[in-house]
Order: sequence, then C-alpha cells, then structure tokens
Amino acid sequence: MRTPTLGHLPGLVDEFGKDFALELFRRGNYSRNFDYQVKKEADKKRINIPIYLTIGSEFNSAALSMVLPGVNIFGQHRCHGLYLSFGANPEALRDELLGLSTGCSGGMSGSNAIQGKEINMYGHSGLMGEQIPIAVGAAMASGETSLAICGDASVEEDYIYPSLGWAATKEFPVIFICEDNDLSILTKVEVRRSWSPVDVAKSMGMYAVDITDDPWLIAYHAKKINESGKPGFINIRTCRVLWHAGTGNDGLPEWDRYSLILAELKKLGFDKELIDIDQENKSKVEKLWA
Repeated sequence: MRTPTLGHLPGLVDEFGKDFALELFRRGNYSRNFDYQVKKEADKKRINIPIYLTIGSEFNSAALSMVLPGVNIFGQHRCHGLYLSFGANPEALRDELLGLSTGCSGGMSGSNAIQGKEINMYGHSGLMGEQIPIAVGAAMASGETSLAICGDASVEEDYIYPSLGWAATKEFPVIFICEDNDLSILTKVEVRRSWSPVDVAKSMGMYAVDITDDPWLIAYHAKKINESGKPGFINIRTCRVLWHAGTGNDGLPEWDRYSLILAELKKLGFDKELIDIDQENKSKVEKLWA
C-alpha cells in the first residue's frame, strides 16, 4: 500500500524533540537545494553525465544520518543526499559531477558511484544491488554496523537474499534500507513481482517494516535496529520528483513529503527558522557552484 501515512506512529515528532526537527530540516533542505542547483547546471549543459537526483527523497538520508553516526555506508546510484547529510565534502561532490580530478571519486564515477572517505561511505560500481553483499561482508569482517541501501528494483537481484539470510543467521549488524518508489525506471512493482521483500526478511527472523517516507518514522525504526545490534530491514515508500536519471518530470509525485515536513515544523513554531535555513542553504549552494 502506497500512502503518505503508511506505518504512522503518533507522537514521534515530540519524542525526538525540537532540536532534532530543526537539524533534520537543515540537512534535508541543504541536499534539496544542492540537487536543484545540480539540475540547473545540467540543464545548462555544464554537467554532461547521467545524474541521479535525490529530490523528493532527501529526508530519508537526513533521518538516517541523525540516528546512525559512525556507521559504514554502502549506497547506490541515488545518493547525493546520503553523502551530504552524513557530512561529506560538498565541494568534492560538485567536482565529481563536473568530472574533475578533485572529485570525491577522482572524477571517474560521476553521480553513479560517489564515495566519501571521511564518512566511511563506499562507492557503488553501478551493478545493481552489489553493495548489499559487500555491506554484509564488511559487517562480518569488522563487527561494525553497515548501512546498506538499495532500490525496489535492485532488491530483486539474486544475490540480495542470500546476503540477508547470512546476516540474519549470524546476526551481523546490518541496517538494510530499500528506497521503494514503486518504479524500476518506469516499470511498476506490480508488473515485476508478486512478493514483498519485507515478508522475505521477516521469514528469516529479521526485524522488518514497511513504512512511508516520514523521516521521524525512519529515524525511529533505524535507531531501534541499530540499538539491537542485529540486522533489520526497512522498506521506505518514497517518491522521486524527477526522472530516474536526468532532470525531466513525468508529472506530480504521489505526495509531497517536503510540504508535509514543513507543516509539521510550523506546528512547532519554526516559521522564521525555516525561511532562514532555506535562504542560508541556498546561498551556500549558489556560492559553491558560482
């Protein structure tokens, strides 16, 4: 079921508090402004590589970064927001998208496989889902928590579930995230499969939930899994605003999470703060790309 309230738990905004809410907005808003600037640069042909923008899902990464400091990060192709929210260098990401040797991957991977050594974020090769077994192997070898993120198409790859099964059997500390926008480029989930990855994860004895992209809900479940020291799986129903790759638009998303977050924060009395943060982040991004 795809709704903006799937898995809703009352009281989480108050439980996490005002400081959490404001910093959550600061991180997600920065990623959003950064990617809208990337869109402008691509539309001006200053960026000439495939780009995978996180607009619409930037608060997923912001929420994870708030409750999972110090984890080893294994993202996939749509992870500008992941890189920025966890605190990696935005100048190095800019340079990567421009194909410069000063980029975070030496200008050789572009938007597809960014890494951030300073935040223990490891690059994705472009092979769908290959980061999942690597994340499990890292947790097995180091005993440290891995954050392993894939999409609703790559979760169908055949090496994903042996990796989940191994992590579940050995209780490796891996937080599995599926960012589920119901689309493999343009093909909907219902066309591709009749099963749920959450049901599969549960069948392995793993903590697994299917939720909407409410950042407080994401933070709640990610924190719970992390504190358990065991593996867990979160399927996040999310909406991309622009194309799978590039800057086009096929119409309005199913829901507007950014507007829903603004409404929650205004209830906390943050009207002026939201404007100030947005203006500050816009200014930072514009200067970065000037």
